[in-house]
Amino acid sequence: MKTGVLLVNLGTPDSTEVGDVRKYLREFLSDKRVIDIPAISRWMLVNLIIAPFRAPKSAAEYKRLFTERGSPLKYYTEDLLEPLRGMLGADYAVEYAMRYQSPSIQLGLDKLRAQHVGKIHVIPLFPQYASASTGSVIDKVMEITKDWQIIPEIKFTSQFLEEDKFLQVIVNNGKKWMAKTDYDHFVFSYHGLPERQILKGSVGKQCQLGTCCHQFHDRNRYCYRAQCYQTTRLLAGKLGIPEEKYTVCFQSRLGRDPWIKPYTDHVLEELPASGKKKVLAFSPAFVSDCLETTVEVGETYKEDFIKAGGEQWDLVESLNDDPLWIECLADLVRRG
Repeated sequence: MKTGVLLVNLGTPDSTEVGDVRKYLREFLSDKRVIDIPAISRWMLVNLIIAPFRAPKSAAEYKRLFTERGSPLKYYTEDLLEPLRGMLGADYAVEYAMRYQSPSIQLGLDKLRAQHVGKIHVIPLFPQYASASTGSVIDKVMEITKDWQIIPEIKFTSQFLEEDKFLQVIVNNGKKWMAKTDYDHFVFSYHGLPERQILKGSVGKQCQLGTCCHQFHDRNRYCYRAQCYQTTRLLAGKLGIPEEKYTVCFQSRLGRDPWIKPYTDHVLEELPASGKKKVLAFSPAFVSDCLETTVEVGETYKEDFIKAGGEQWDLVESLNDDPLWIECLADLVRRG
């Protein structure tokens, strides 16, 4: 029997229309792993405050991102399928899904089930594990399959930040930029999380939201913040960037509760004053170009950096459909 492979990315609105963006925000932010507060409070926050007021602004941002093919996050994920099928051969059935909106995880699993697969390997396309991303995908897959009469063996790849080919694609892309400009500083910006989510996942009070992330070991292997620092150390080592020339920071915070620090928007405002006016930014938490990379880091942060006195702000592109990235995915599947 074939092995089924399901690639799962975060998701995207079906279009840039305000109604579609509002629908996406409601599904995304109603996830109990994304906004981890009591259900009634979450419903009121999302449906009465965030979705109605944020949707028009987000729709305008998505219009800056979408191309003739639609959302890059979606079409770059879809573009992985045929090359990956070719690498894996006839013993594998490969499909893709989005955690939120379409194509759904339900549809992806149904497609694999229709091909009579003997086992299923789910790969959430998030290099670093977080409850709000990878954990949510695992939760949804288990919710769906628990009602099947026959549940096949199901395997999850919960993180792949240390995979050499994953790192090498980012390094290759970074070196292309570094060959053209002598940058003063390098910023590694990751999607943020509320501090409470990091602390809730801490084993034996290991996490102190400080220098505990400067080492990576069994006790903090699934701490999102520690994984981000480890990813950066590995990339900086391969790129030859000394520690004093880079900053790890976190973007895209929502609400008033404290999120993991330092905040990217604060960091970029401080850099020019210290003489760091040419900056190259990396977004190693994302494998596909999306709103958080192309628009937030690549455009909005660039504008803010220039206003603060900076001269040049460039963004290293995501892995997208790079052949080496597809080889990395094939390696993860075969190893499973």
